[in-house]
Amino acid sequence: MPEHPDARNAPAIVDGEIETQLAFLGYLRQSVTRKLVGLTEEQARRALVPSGTSLLGLVKHLTEVEIYWIQRRFSGLDVDLDTDAFTVTDDDTVAAVVDAYDRAAARTDEIARTAADPDRPLARGTQGLTLRWVLVHVTEETARHAGHADIVRELIDGATGR
Repeated sequence: MPEHPDARNAPAIVDGEIETQLAFLGYLRQSVTRKLVGLTEEQARRALVPSGTSLLGLVKHLTEVEIYWIQRRFSGLDVDLDTDAFTVTDDDTVAAVVDAYDRAAARTDEIARTAADPDRPLARGTQGLTLRWVLVHVTEETARHAGHADIVRELIDGATGR
């Protein structure tokens, strides 16, 4: 029998601050991408709110959030960023966008685990920002957009749940 969509609980506290933060971030990432399951390409692109927000656009944006904050700002890497990540192009498919998000997420996790110190400052940072701050910010951004994804999915087909 398939798992009920609300059966997933937030992760238990795991060993260490970085691992705990990554567990919660991973839980939220899955909550966002689960909103695309069972939708057609057209439904995933559909914007049902005046801002033009679509589920696919939310996932693209969250990909850019992780790349910008973890790869560019924290690690100091030179990375190409989409100037309008919310916009879905003809080349964007659910599979391609989710794959890009999964790759960015894996890179975030790898960088955070390798850094090992939550107090490590950003390579391109100001005002004393640290890995801890960045992980909390990325988690906050993901949680906020997970809520948006809940609403957009419900508007598309009435589906609710995590």
